[in-house]
Amino acid sequence: MQSLARARTTPAAAALRHRGTQRCQRNLLHVSTQAAASQQAAATEAPAQTHWFQKTITLPNHKRGCHVVTRKLLAELPELGEYEVGLANLFILHTSASLTINENASPDVPLDLNDALDKLAPEGNHYRHLDEGLDDMPAHVKSSLMGPSLTIPITKGRFALGTWQGIYLNEHRNYGGSRSIIVTIQGQKRPDGRRYGQFS
Repeated sequence: MQSLARARTTPAAAALRHRGTQRCQRNLLHVSTQAAASQQAAATEAPAQTHWFQKTITLPNHKRGCHVVTRKLLAELPELGEYEVGLANLFILHTSASLTINENASPDVPLDLNDALDKLAPEGNHYRHLDEGLDDMPAHVKSSLMGPSLTIPITKGRFALGTWQGIYLNEHRNYGGSRSIIVTIQGQKRPDGRRYGQFS
């Protein structure tokens, strides 16, 4: 036992222990230097910037009924292609027209939707508000039922709509005239500064 204890305290053993301690310290220093560099990079990295954009789009006169206007809106919104991710709010500035999302494939859907609205709010003399004709107050009722605004996600320069979803302008008056829609976009733009193609 005494010889074993002496072997452990020989100069060679002491040197071995010293080299092991130095190696350990170097490893610890390397790890801590890497951690510090990572923290510094995270601190100096610029956070993703949120951009705002707003535009008023005026759609021409549409006859009374429900109309898919997705492509018409996109044609007026080339700026949408700049956004990687975000939200778009569409708000119609009228009380006798409305916006909704529904099927964009069958031409029967807009017709049936308009027929259903006419049944929910039929024309007649049973309203107090008849200032602008028999279609006036029913148009206000339909507008409130359908709503004045939509919020749509943006993904890679497009409205993130489902395959069969389209944006509807619902015109509730016989002669409504042109309709104005404010589009407000909030999101992050493409980091490379380029623009996505919307119809590709």
